[in-house]
Amino acid sequence: MKIVQLLPEFNEGGVERGVLELSRELVKKGFESIIISNGGKLVNVAKSEGALHVKLDVCSKNPFSAPWRIYKLYKILQKINPDILHVRSRIPAWMVFFANKCLKKTVISTVHGFNSVSFYSSIMTSANHIICVSGAIKEYIQQHYNTLENKITIIPRGIDLEKFNPQNVDKQFIQEFKNKFDLHDKFIVTTVGRITQLKDLETFIHAIALVQQENPNVIGLIVGGVRDDKQNYFKSLQELIKSLDVNVVFTGSQEKVAEIYFLSDVVISASKKPESFGRSVAEAIALGTPVIATNHGGVKDIIKEGINGYLVSIQSPNELHNQILITKKLKFDGFDYIATNFSLEQMVEKTIKIYKTFIPKLGE
Repeated sequence: MKIVQLLPEFNEGGVERGVLELSRELVKKGFESIIISNGGKLVNVAKSEGALHVKLDVCSKNPFSAPWRIYKLYKILQKINPDILHVRSRIPAWMVFFANKCLKKTVISTVHGFNSVSFYSSIMTSANHIICVSGAIKEYIQQHYNTLENKITIIPRGIDLEKFNPQNVDKQFIQEFKNKFDLHDKFIVTTVGRITQLKDLETFIHAIALVQQENPNVIGLIVGGVRDDKQNYFKSLQELIKSLDVNVVFTGSQEKVAEIYFLSDVVISASKKPESFGRSVAEAIALGTPVIATNHGGVKDIIKEGINGYLVSIQSPNELHNQILITKKLKFDGFDYIATNFSLEQMVEKTIKIYKTFIPKLGE
């Protein structure tokens, strides 16, 4: 059976990783996986894992080119003749809406984030069935679009339990990383993600400064790359660190994130904006590292307070500082918890179950 996933571009990011992982697992289970996007870094990876990628501009918001692009999408879909169209973003969803008027294929949408409430965003709720990546997203679309309960299924993003497994970490990398950033015998508090104002890194830095007054061995790690348009923000963070004389270092973007979660004592997610799911939170917990996150969004589905982490108020360095000192004492089996509730296997099986609901022959 043929499953087509559509997303604007196929570069690195949470949505892209979800598309790639689902595609890989569909191929393993004997499905034909087709991905339509405007291209990107992950295209060759998807191809190597058995998917077909079709390059088409499904990301431009230019209304003048839209009719021609929709027509091209219609011809592509007519040729592929898919069983399911799975849209992952608003522009592809609108293009599918028009291209599918004659084809009348089943459309599944995944709502990945808290999109602005508007007619433009409402297209994600017009599919035959809607997947939400967390309870918070489900509540959001029901509140703003009156979406029927029976049209929605919550399917959290799946965690790769082979990659985020404490038994599989690269110990040599961990030693080299610790040597590089002088992390031996340190209390390591880490935040992971691209450097942007939404991550509220100021609160993270201020909290580390407060912890440092009680524990001089603390070190804060900020793990993530800096885009060109964020260079001024990055410089302001460097100046803040210098003015506070706090032991916080930038590691840049890192491929071996699992190992960094594993070597950390506490992981922080201090985002100002609610995370739709909170993949980094689940990944860290899978590796047995407790997490402190701001009390909103999808992370509330993952963190069990007093067991694998804590929730704190937004922009509260004092509260964050207090919880860091408490959280480091938590001991738990994070891998088993994530395997039971947020595994990649579960994500795939639940998604296929929805596909089968609309295409009975998929169950044969």
